[in-house]
Amino acid sequence: VQLVESGGGLVQPGGSLRLSCVVSGVSGITITLYATGWYRQAPGKQRELVAAIARDGNTNYADSVKGRFTISRDNAKRTVYLQMDSLKPEDTAVYYCNADGRSWSSNNYWGQGTQVTVSS
Repeated sequence: VQLVESGGGLVQPGGSLRLSCVVSGVSGITITLYATGWYRQAPGKQRELVAAIARDGNTNYADSVKGRFTISRDNAKRTVYLQMDSLKPEDTAVYYCNADGRSWSSNNYWGQGTQVTVSS
């Protein structure tokens, strides 16, 4: 299983970005066995959960991004998205995609990360 993120870049405060994460090595049905999510890590800080979709489709968000970010998943395309609106400088970080299958296996997969920089 491989996770490949894309969509990061430099954006001004108040702008938007859409991150994508393609999950290869699983079928569209198998991906539903994983909780999928986005984490981020800013310099000097620990990696933190940004948003996640559970196996049952429920979503949860970090308080700092509620109302601004939206996570979604297209099972047929095996792709997880993170729509980020009203970006703030404090959103600057490396964003990582995650596929967590530990509820039924020992598998927990990470992407390589994509840089998001919010600056004027």
